[in-house]
Amino acid sequence: MREGHGTLVPLFGTMNRLPGGLMLIPLILGSLLGTFAPGALEIGGFTTALFKDSALPLIALLIFATGTQVTMRTGGPVLATIGVVLLGKSIVPGLLIVALGLATGPDGLFGVSILALLAATTNSNGGLWLALTGQYGRARDRGAYIAGAINDGPFFALLFIGASGLGEIPFTSLLAAVVPFVLGVVVGNIDGGWRRTLEPVPAIVIPFFSFALGTGIDLAEVASGGLSGVVLGLLITPVTGVLVYLGYRLLLRRGGESGIGFAAATTSGNSIATPAIVAAADPAFQDYVGAAASQVAGCVLVTAVFAPMLTSWALKRSGANGARAEEAAAEAGSADAPGATAGKESLKP
Repeated sequence: MREGHGTLVPLFGTMNRLPGGLMLIPLILGSLLGTFAPGALEIGGFTTALFKDSALPLIALLIFATGTQVTMRTGGPVLATIGVVLLGKSIVPGLLIVALGLATGPDGLFGVSILALLAATTNSNGGLWLALTGQYGRARDRGAYIAGAINDGPFFALLFIGASGLGEIPFTSLLAAVVPFVLGVVVGNIDGGWRRTLEPVPAIVIPFFSFALGTGIDLAEVASGGLSGVVLGLLITPVTGVLVYLGYRLLLRRGGESGIGFAAATTSGNSIATPAIVAAADPAFQDYVGAAASQVAGCVLVTAVFAPMLTSWALKRSGANGARAEEAAAEAGSADAPGATAGKESLKP
């Protein structure tokens, strides 16, 4: 993306060149402020509304705008991509962790409980997924954000831990996460003007909701997780990333573009609260909550740094960039009007 005229310091360009930088840099800045000056954003008014309390409404806007970009032509590929992301990021890892738990009990291994493993591993950072797929992926990848809406929070942790009905996913919560996306799809398909108007929304809102999310991350809690939280975060990205990558390559047949699967290999900020929610449903896990929450907080930051790096490396290694391919295809389509030069190379949608 070109820098505009009159730029004194290329802040946006620098952030955009770093993989996931539009989300990662504001997230880190927000966490620094939330740790060392937590009262700075409590002055109220527009300041608090934008920089502290804006995460959910801005993510909802991003979800709606993403839906407008999913046309009926891309709907099938979007659903297939959602299934692959959930399979590789939540279902297969969750089953493996449950198998480990049957062998070790809830204590897990090396000071990392089964609760911490499930809370950190079976969900993904939907905002970072949208940032990375906007930079490297295709419309079908961006539309698959809905996998993050499904696995975000305690649902899969409860599903895999629970007995006696703890695994039931509240239908209303799932419905509430899906409604903005579905409405966006409807609006974008009946009015192309809205689709074009909302196309730049990701670049606008991602830095703001990322900063707001960061203010809720206490770096002291991350540090208390110690080495175990850092190591867990470093394992989550390559292990779950490879699972999603294989789904892209073997099931979706995306070839060199399969590296975008590593963008799902993150831990959601909302998952920091998952251990406490699980313990509220089953008090037997109460003793694991403190350590699990700090370990999960470490995973949020570590995976937010590591996943963009691994995604960028995998795609550069294969020479693939779906977003640029779509832009080139769109330009070629507009140029191939009556009288235009024929014989241009066609690109996959």
